[in-house]
Amino acid sequence: MPPPDLSICIVSHNTRDLLRDCLRSLPDACPGLDWEVIVTDNGSQDGSVAMLCEEFPHAKVIENMENLGYTLPMNQALRMGQGRYLIQLNPDTQVKPGAFASLASYLDANSTVGIATPKVLNRDGSLQKQCRRSAGRPWDAISYFSGLSRLFPRSRFFGRYLVEYLPENEVAEVEAVSGSCMFIRRKVVEQIGYLDEAFFAYQEDTDFCFRAREAGWRVMYVPLGEVIHYGGHGGARVQVYRSIRAWHKSYYLYYRKHLAKDYFFLFNWLYYLAMGAKLGLNLLSVFLSKDKRAGTKKP
Repeated sequence: MPPPDLSICIVSHNTRDLLRDCLRSLPDACPGLDWEVIVTDNGSQDGSVAMLCEEFPHAKVIENMENLGYTLPMNQALRMGQGRYLIQLNPDTQVKPGAFASLASYLDANSTVGIATPKVLNRDGSLQKQCRRSAGRPWDAISYFSGLSRLFPRSRFFGRYLVEYLPENEVAEVEAVSGSCMFIRRKVVEQIGYLDEAFFAYQEDTDFCFRAREAGWRVMYVPLGEVIHYGGHGGARVQVYRSIRAWHKSYYLYYRKHLAKDYFFLFNWLYYLAMGAKLGLNLLSVFLSKDKRAGTKKP
């Protein structure tokens, strides 16, 4: 029996109702394709596993007894997948009709592309800008978090972090895409391996794209299909302080792994101090805020 075209891999933690809606959207997203869905449940207490068994008996379920973060559970699902394309998909998404068929056709026609993302939308229909971005070098991050990119969104100098100068309806090569919906050619994981489990959560997608580009693969933003990503649910909402700490730790690990070698050591130490200061400010800001969640705008 030939392998499926797509292995759709989802990590879920207490997102039963959102996960149900996500899974219901998949048949219309994959017309003409053979696909499988693999859900790793991270110790949910909301009846997610029972819902999967009752309503989606075709889904393959990996049941963890506790919340193991994102990267390790996603690797559990990816390793089980047999498809030509492996898809990382968040449970708080809805895939629009034909979206995955369009992405698969694009990848079939472009053999040098190893990773791609569709157009990811916020709940109001606007582009979720974090779905396509740069490799997160210091100036890109400083421009973004200081607000300079919002002042000059069309500038290639200030707007690189979220590549805001690129038209949102045109196919474009980028340095990284979001794991909220990421198509991965099987040959990529065969060459570079799976997600780096040193990242508990966050930056594992940027790290994976960086490694793929180093191996010669292209990373593409392909707005031929659309996915709605609601964001701000699961761990980002109920464990906001942990999420903020995890994001900053992951960016530090990513920077040390890939970027620090390109900069003078004194600059690196100053940059690490700036990361620590930003972490403190973010934690304080959330402590004083009424809406305690990380959301889709990274801390």
